[in-house]
Amino acid sequence: MRLLSTKNLTLHLFFDDAIPKYTILSHTWGKEEVTHQEMLNPTRAIQEKAGYEKIRRCAEISYDEGYEYTWIDTCCIDKTSSAELSESINSMFAWYRKAAYCLVYLEDFHGDHFKDLTGDIRWFQRGWTVQELIAPVLVVFYSASWGVIEEAHLFTKKLEKLTSIDQSVLRKSSSIDEISIAKKMSWFANRTTTRVEDMAYSMLGIMGINMPLIYGEGEVAFRRLQEEIIRNSEDASILLWKGTTEAAFDFRGPLARSPKEFSFANAPQAPDASFDEPFAMTNKGLALKADLISIIVSATDRERRETE
Repeated sequence: MRLLSTKNLTLHLFFDDAIPKYTILSHTWGKEEVTHQEMLNPTRAIQEKAGYEKIRRCAEISYDEGYEYTWIDTCCIDKTSSAELSESINSMFAWYRKAAYCLVYLEDFHGDHFKDLTGDIRWFQRGWTVQELIAPVLVVFYSASWGVIEEAHLFTKKLEKLTSIDQSVLRKSSSIDEISIAKKMSWFANRTTTRVEDMAYSMLGIMGINMPLIYGEGEVAFRRLQEEIIRNSEDASILLWKGTTEAAFDFRGPLARSPKEFSFANAPQAPDASFDEPFAMTNKGLALKADLISIIVSATDRERRETE
């Protein structure tokens, strides 16, 4: 794990038990972020970037709080190495969970009170920030001017309204492992990522899955994620997705096309996913034993069946 010194902004590599206490930054990317390579040789031009100022302020606050190191994704990951990028993304949930505390920087929020937070703030719209809110032991929100807004555990009701994530999860009183796969999927239903495959990759830690990254695979990434979940979990709620009305008569396999198809799972009366029979992905698709029940999904379907 590569960490940034909060004292002199130099990068240091640590392994396993040698990793010191550190803070971690959660933010949304802008146009002037500083890369790992640029941080190794921060010229005056680089230091004038908005991303460098973000790094400096994060380090400054962390240092004042007594921490010698911090982790920031923009400069602590060498993204020119596909192997390092894959390892980092698969490790990210654990890194956020092990951090002393997480600084959430809302660059487009200029207020000073959590009551003024809205869903229009970019941080509440991005896929990656779901795990960055859930994983850390302590989360502190900061405004655009780096003023402290509040600690997350002190306004979980507001955060639940903004994110649809259960207050019990935000308070750490419930383990994320107790939450159904369908409900966890629903947390991402209204989120976005820059690249299509990043939506699936941003869910890895939340779903407890480790899998290789293949940039360029697009929507296949979400299918691979679901297949891995089925291989590693007995939670049948992975099959409880709901397609759009427009696609009602499309030929569909057993897997969802996106997290949006799980949005219903956050409803108070979400369907039960208890299923006693084993199920698994095979070379011919999903194998399971279940009762077949004929249902009518539309008036058109009713007319078709009556004429058969």
